[in-house]
Amino acid sequence: MSHVATEADVLPLAGYTVGVTAARRKEEFGALLERRGARVVYAPAIRIVPLADDTELVAATRAILERPVDLVIATTGVGFRGWLEAADAWDLPLVDHLRSARVLARGPKVRGAIRSSGLVDDWSPESESSAEVLAHLLSGAEGSLQGRRIAVQLHGDPLPEVVAGLRHAGAEVLTVPVYRWVLPEDVGPVRGLVEAVVAGGIDAVTFTSAPAAAGLLAVADEMALRPALVVGFSTGVLAVAVGAVTASPLDAAGIPSRQPARARLGDLAREVVARLPERDPVLTVGPHTLQVRGYGAMVGGELVELPPGSMAVLRELAARPGAVVPHAELPGPLPGPGNGDAVDVLLAALGGSLIQTVPGRGYRLAI
Repeated sequence: MSHVATEADVLPLAGYTVGVTAARRKEEFGALLERRGARVVYAPAIRIVPLADDTELVAATRAILERPVDLVIATTGVGFRGWLEAADAWDLPLVDHLRSARVLARGPKVRGAIRSSGLVDDWSPESESSAEVLAHLLSGAEGSLQGRRIAVQLHGDPLPEVVAGLRHAGAEVLTVPVYRWVLPEDVGPVRGLVEAVVAGGIDAVTFTSAPAAAGLLAVADEMALRPALVVGFSTGVLAVAVGAVTASPLDAAGIPSRQPARARLGDLAREVVARLPERDPVLTVGPHTLQVRGYGAMVGGELVELPPGSMAVLRELAARPGAVVPHAELPGPLPGPGNGDAVDVLLAALGGSLIQTVPGRGYRLAI
């Protein structure tokens, strides 16, 4: 059975399914997509393991308190805030100790955390990347690094290039492991997302952190599906990352991605809205316009939802607009309800004004 949404009901992402890999704020971001009409599949690819009670974090904090610190690199708002709160719970005077240091904030969220603690953020990179922070320090903008004590707040990634670069320049680097990223306890939803990308059963997947992108790839490796995942993202499924840092594991895997101009959730949602519909051409079929979306066809201003088998047939016809496609070249029946006679369902839903039967030959869009 098909379902028709009227023009007044249709939203920009109607007919599309979008995967969300975020662990934090996933409901907030998912709601942004749903309000624009998307079906959302939640598959958190990571989970955060806080180290507030961890002896490693206590030891790192005590080491920082032994002598004055010259520079602090704060990388994430939630991590920096959690570190200060943990130190306060341990009665360690961390905030007061850091007042004499210059604090470098990687991005706007951590700037807010720094200011709310009563400290001053002295510098922040335009790109919001750790690489630009390192380049700034190595340029001499903060003076010579030889013999200076630099505290680096980690964010689940050990930042080996940053740490090694500072140490090579002669700095004493103290790393602060506030939390770490690990795979979720239940990887079932992530496996399902990998399978959906491989099968082309989803239209876009969003990423709000580099560890989430790495987590999805790690699960694909466990399933021996990484090559197929890369192909899926390269041939139809849109990968959308909140920024260049987040996209770095995708880049390394050869997966193309799109990113908004600003690394914000709202901008990420708007990027999905901008990129998904433009991917699918709008065809003129007789007096109608036709756009084949993920799980339905936009006919004029109406969304007609169709079962997967009928959508597969429609995509084949739309790929050869106006040409007669022999029945033997159309996709065969797919498992599941409503897929037994995909052509009949499609004809019943869209009618002869859009799809013509050419007796003895096959079917064509009525262009």
